Formats: sequence, structure tokens, C-alpha cells
Amino acid sequence: MLRAVLKGNHKSWDEYLTHIEFVYNRVVQKTTNISPFEAVYGFNPLTPLDLIPLPNVEHFIHKEGASRAEFVKKIHERIKTHIQLQHR
Repeated sequence: MLRAVLKGNHKSWDEYLTHIEFVYNRVVQKTTNISPFEAVYGFNPLTPLDLIPLPNVEHFIHKEGASRAEFVKKIHERIKTHIQLQHR
């Protein structure tokens, strides 16, 4: 694969290595029938940016807002149950 990408320009092989490794890890392997990325991460990333971990949002959550959201969810559940009982 490296030889095909370089096309005779053997001096700059190290510049392409990370890109080729990424492509190789996206290809479905014959032995496992899935890609190495799928085996490790559970999905096939489209770009290397897809592999950046998401930030921990726990410290961004407002406690009062979270409790109010739970309260509203319970109200919605009560309304849903009430409507279902009316249609029986």
C-alpha cells in the first residue's frame, strides 16, 4: 500500500505513514470480517477527528436544571399514562 501511494517518491514515505495507517485500520480484514477500528472502537471513523475523545460534560451540568428536567419527564410520563387510560 505504501509503495502504491509513494509512486516512486521514496524520500517522503514518513509523511504518508499516518494517513496510510488510518486507511488500513478502516478496511475490513478477511480474518475478522470487520475493520480494526470497528474491533477497537465499535465504529469506523470517517476522519481522524472522529477518534478525538469527547470532553467530560459532568461539570457542565447544572444540578437544578437536571432536576427540573427529570421533573418534567415525570410529568410527561403521567400525562402519557393518563391519555392511555382514557383510550381503553
